[in-house]
Amino acid sequence: MLTIPAFILAISLLIAVHEYGHYRVALACGVQVLRFSIGFGTPIYRWQPKNSSTEFVLALFPLGGYVKMLDEREAPVEQTMRHLAFNTQPLRSRVAIVAAGPLANLALAVLLYACVNWMGVELPAPVLSVPAAQTLASQAGIVGGERVLRTGSEGQELASVRSFDDIRWALTRAGLEGEDVRLVLATADGQERDVLLELSKLPVEEVDAKLFARIGIVGPFSRPLIGQTMTGGAAQSAGFLDGDEVQSVNGQKVVDGQQLRQLIRQSGAKGIAETQSWKVLRNGQLLVIFVTPQVAKEGGESIGRIEAYVGARPEILMVRQGPLDGLVQALVKTWDMSALTLKMMGKMLTGEASLKNISGPLTIADYAGKSAGLGLTQYLIFLALISVSLGVLNLLPLPVLDGGHLMYYLWEGVTGKPVPEAWMDRLQQGGVALLMLMMFIALFNDISRLFAS
Repeated sequence: MLTIPAFILAISLLIAVHEYGHYRVALACGVQVLRFSIGFGTPIYRWQPKNSSTEFVLALFPLGGYVKMLDEREAPVEQTMRHLAFNTQPLRSRVAIVAAGPLANLALAVLLYACVNWMGVELPAPVLSVPAAQTLASQAGIVGGERVLRTGSEGQELASVRSFDDIRWALTRAGLEGEDVRLVLATADGQERDVLLELSKLPVEEVDAKLFARIGIVGPFSRPLIGQTMTGGAAQSAGFLDGDEVQSVNGQKVVDGQQLRQLIRQSGAKGIAETQSWKVLRNGQLLVIFVTPQVAKEGGESIGRIEAYVGARPEILMVRQGPLDGLVQALVKTWDMSALTLKMMGKMLTGEASLKNISGPLTIADYAGKSAGLGLTQYLIFLALISVSLGVLNLLPLPVLDGGHLMYYLWEGVTGKPVPEAWMDRLQQGGVALLMLMMFIALFNDISRLFAS
């Protein structure tokens, strides 16, 4: 139920901030703004404040917006009003007005990340689960239960780790950069040791669950408990009760919930249900329970399921920062996310990363609903991420975007002459075609994810 209102609120806020950036700087530069619109198409609400030349509009389709300024290229302008027209402004003013929209989105991201840092957010503790065999983590000697103290790319200064999210972020950046990652671990006996994950050996086309599965770090450590069972499911049929702690499966020792989930999934790999012998600790007594996982299809692969919650809630920490530290970390986070977004776009352009990374409105709406359901801080993090993406996307040198106009102004600044109208028309047509192609790919990816789930 939250998906549609959360999506509309997110898109409307991000577009409003973007257009407000253009609007405020245009007024500061002495340009007359005729209309400030959130959305396209038929206006559903409009108003014009007293002593203002600007009409404010809410339109039917919220996936966009615009600021219409007085401009001789769009309509004749009286001689007495020419000084208020956008096209008559000096180059520095036009650059500032155009750049203000994307920069407003990046500033919003900083503010949102800072708010999350100041409010505090509950995050999983940086304790590693048992890695699957033949993964980078397994080959590096990680057995599960280790707490990560510091991490970073090989050859760089290691940063302190506060939560499991810090580990995931370090792996994401290193994966895209093709760099190895070093982890400093605290083992169960209190000893420190460091391990090297050779991510440079992995081909990285998508930053998704499959990448983390190949690394062997999928989720935080959790006790291998059985939670609520589903009616008619394999777990209920076998006689499992809420709170049963699994000790082993077919003689293989089970240490944490992630390992148990993996063993259950693997049981259906051959497409045939196979009965397993589980040793379970219940109220201090050791029991043997025989369970036959149900076989299901996921992404074209056969997996096993027992229709029960598997794994206890991981250790949760409250991560909160002070006013200055929270703001500084918000700036760093926004910078890092912007650089990561640009790098991913560059890899997609050169074919090093899959176009499946492009997401459209359906995926964004889905994430909006899910993040809103998880609470305010998760929704703010989602808004910050989309705001960074919107700001960076609009700075790309595509003719129909703000970055395209900045590209024209760069040419004007270097040559002293504006881009010829014939060239501008061709570039605009090419830009529209490229943007439509990107939108088609995004929508195709959305629909593919919808059917895959």
